[in-house]
Amino acid sequence: MTKHGVDALAALLRGASEILIFTGAGISTGSGIPDFRGPQGIWQTQKPVYYAEFMGSHEKRVAYWQYKLAGYEQFRDAEPNPTHRAVAALAPKLAAVVTQNIDGLHVAGGLDPSLLVELHGTNREVECQTCGARSDPAPAFAAFADTGEPPLCPCGGFLKPATISFGQSLRRADLERAADVASRCDLAVALGSTLSVHPAATIPLLAAQRGVPYAIVNRGATEHDDLPVVSLRLEGDVGELFVAAVDAALHRPGRSEEPRR
Repeated sequence: MTKHGVDALAALLRGASEILIFTGAGISTGSGIPDFRGPQGIWQTQKPVYYAEFMGSHEKRVAYWQYKLAGYEQFRDAEPNPTHRAVAALAPKLAAVVTQNIDGLHVAGGLDPSLLVELHGTNREVECQTCGARSDPAPAFAAFADTGEPPLCPCGGFLKPATISFGQSLRRADLERAADVASRCDLAVALGSTLSVHPAATIPLLAAQRGVPYAIVNRGATEHDDLPVVSLRLEGDVGELFVAAVDAALHRPGRSEEPRR
């Protein structure tokens, strides 16, 4: 852990009052949720079902639900880790947390849902693709596991976990809210993201292009690393670097008081 980098991030956090936190899959690997686009990401081995395919083909709906069922218990049983709790601890200083993650662990970690923008949706609910109704996913997964048939809404529409699938448009309201936060925050921090998925990855850049300090914490390269608007780049484990910086910024006893190597 680099003391200078952690101290620099702590100083940025301490001096800000309207922080935009942007999070990706790298903050949830410590909770047992697999990374998606990192070096060992599941995107390299699993072919996605595109939204148009899901809507247009019974066979593709079966394949999609089989894929989701395989990971259902892992997502359902995952617990927030220190990174999620550190983000929640910054609540008095947060403008919002904008996340690419679909695991629901920010709220489980104590974050007020009103401070969260889930750009890519959530696995914690299923959504009817016709009427838009949302509900608990457990009955839908149980029905699919029992029958092998993709579940339907009472209205007859196709049920699908309330996530944004490949080829599916992000919700305009979520994008607008995220952009609004980027237009008024006084610090942007990206955590655990390769910053390679668009349009989500443009959100912290909107803030940085206003001259707002922009810090990135990630293990592995990101697409923003070489941009001149990046104020601080910390390479390494988010659960160590960011948690230590939050501890120092908020004067909390914790990892920030441990000797750093």
